[in-house]
Amino acid sequence: MVLPGIFKPRKNSEADSKKTSKHREALPLSTSRTSLSKSPNKSPTKSLKESDLRSRQRNSASRSSSKNNSAADIHPLNLPPDEREKRRSAMSVPSDPPIPMDVDHDGDTSSAGSSPQSIVYPEGNGNADDTDTEGPTSPVPPPHRFKPPTSPPPAPALDPEACKVLGNKFFKNQDYVKAIAEYTKALSVEPQSVTYLSNRSAAFMSANRFEEALADAKQGQDIEPQNAKILSRLARIYVSLGRPADAIDVLNHISTFDTVSPVDRTLALSMQSHIQQAEDALRRGTTGSMVIHALDQAEKSLGAGVEKPRKWQLMRGKAYLKMGNVNSLGDAQGVAMSLLRKNSKDPEALVLRGRALYAQGDNDKALQHFREALNCDPDYKDGVKYLRLVQKLERMKEEGNTAFKNGKWRQAVDLYGQALEVDPTNKGINSKLYQNRAMASIKLKDYKSAISDCDRAIALDSTYMKARKTRARAMGESGNWDDAVREYKAIAESNPSEPGIQKEIHNAELEVKKSKRKDYYKLLGVEKDASESEIKKAYRKLAIVHHPDKNPDDASAAEKFKEIGEAYECLSDGQKRARYDSGEDLIDPSEMFAQGGGGFPMGGGMGGMGGISPEMLFNMMGQGGGGMGGGGFTFSTGGGSPFGGAGGSRGGRSRGAGGFPGGFSFG
Repeated sequence: MVLPGIFKPRKNSEADSKKTSKHREALPLSTSRTSLSKSPNKSPTKSLKESDLRSRQRNSASRSSSKNNSAADIHPLNLPPDEREKRRSAMSVPSDPPIPMDVDHDGDTSSAGSSPQSIVYPEGNGNADDTDTEGPTSPVPPPHRFKPPTSPPPAPALDPEACKVLGNKFFKNQDYVKAIAEYTKALSVEPQSVTYLSNRSAAFMSANRFEEALADAKQGQDIEPQNAKILSRLARIYVSLGRPADAIDVLNHISTFDTVSPVDRTLALSMQSHIQQAEDALRRGTTGSMVIHALDQAEKSLGAGVEKPRKWQLMRGKAYLKMGNVNSLGDAQGVAMSLLRKNSKDPEALVLRGRALYAQGDNDKALQHFREALNCDPDYKDGVKYLRLVQKLERMKEEGNTAFKNGKWRQAVDLYGQALEVDPTNKGINSKLYQNRAMASIKLKDYKSAISDCDRAIALDSTYMKARKTRARAMGESGNWDDAVREYKAIAESNPSEPGIQKEIHNAELEVKKSKRKDYYKLLGVEKDASESEIKKAYRKLAIVHHPDKNPDDASAAEKFKEIGEAYECLSDGQKRARYDSGEDLIDPSEMFAQGGGGFPMGGGMGGMGGISPEMLFNMMGQGGGGMGGGGFTFSTGGGSPFGGAGGSRGGRSRGAGGFPGGFSFG
């Protein structure tokens, strides 16, 4: 007989127990322990159930953890389709707020099991049911194979040491271009390598590319300031570029931590010494040739193909100006033009060319260059100095010329002297000023001063022919015509094309002849330009003094009186005086026909004149007027003779029919 009432409660108890067990599995372990600790009066049966529950809970958690770990290690794409779908759904469902969980209390468990709060939600991706974990699982797919994208293999990196070795090989073979290329490759990998910079700098030096060598050496110095090798190379580059002071500074720096090469120091000191000598020579005002020599010595240490430093070129141009001759002035202009082709606004080069033009006497162009230099640099002192100097000198020279033209000889001499004090170094201008002052001194009959000024002008410019001719003139007018003839002939020999030199020689030779005859002017004690009244007055005075009646016992007085009379007769007659002054009375008529076959020089040029000028010929023939009177032959219509003294042109003098020296007259 089955008692339904006995087993029914038991079934319900097992269901409740199972339900409670599932609920407890969902609770954390700490909560179960808390609930157990709060129920000390539970029965042993219940304690066994709880122990079994905890054991199952631990097993379930272990299996769930292993399953989750294995699932977590699998890439989502390698999961089965249903598992991927579960994970996608779980990620899309928003998380629910936490639900308070029941804790076992004393009382009816059925009422707690029927409470809606006892609902347990599945964990994870729906694998809360531990009973399903015992079944067979689906096979795990193979891992995903990753294929990287295909790309060309990277180019192998340069080996800088290999490039250096190859560069050294090219350097030894003197193939400096290829050596530079290899060192450049090495520097592209290691740009801060002082070794590679030093090697390339050496290659640049050997290839005469000193500016590029300097850049590499300075870069190496910046990286390693205490590297003696790169610093020594830097010093040699400075010497090759004409910068000895910089080279000496570098060598002094090397000496603080290493030994300096004696050769490098000697080379730098030698160049600097020559430059200092050139500067001192310019400053002291010595000859420019010393400056040129010092610069030539310094330039021997420059690198091949290196342009001379600008400072050295300016010093050379100033030295040429100091030399002052025609060739050196042209060289100074060449230096200035070379600098101006590189920079047309270089004030120092403009002043240099202006000074060359000024020395050559082209003051207008010189002033233009000085003004242009001041436009480029208004504060340039040399530009201001030479502009004012040339302006002052030009003004004083013009004042002297004006006084000379106006016949103010003494004033002209004074003005030319003041102009000579303006710039004693300008040989070209000063030689002209000395010559001008000599001309004014000749007008004042100060022949000694004139000759002295001509000597100074020639000393400044030996090619100045005008000064030499002026000196010869001063010699002659001072009474030394023999020296004057020699000077004129020397001029003709050195410069045969000098205009008018043959005429000057002829006149000087004539003056030599004149100087050997009686000097009527000297006998009367008058100047050659004395007027007729002065000549008459001088004659009367001397005639009284030397008259034989007043000197009966003096035989020389009678001779003196005769000479005075002869002088007065010649100088008181205008025609005779003119012939006497020109020396026509000393010319032998046969000289006119000594060459060229005789005859008057009408059709055959001047070949038959024997060196006599046309002026002299016409003066001899009556000074070229009308017929041939005036000391020549006169023609008359009466007396049956064509010779007479009454006819003639101006300047002629008649002494009546048949008189002399007007010609021959027949009554």
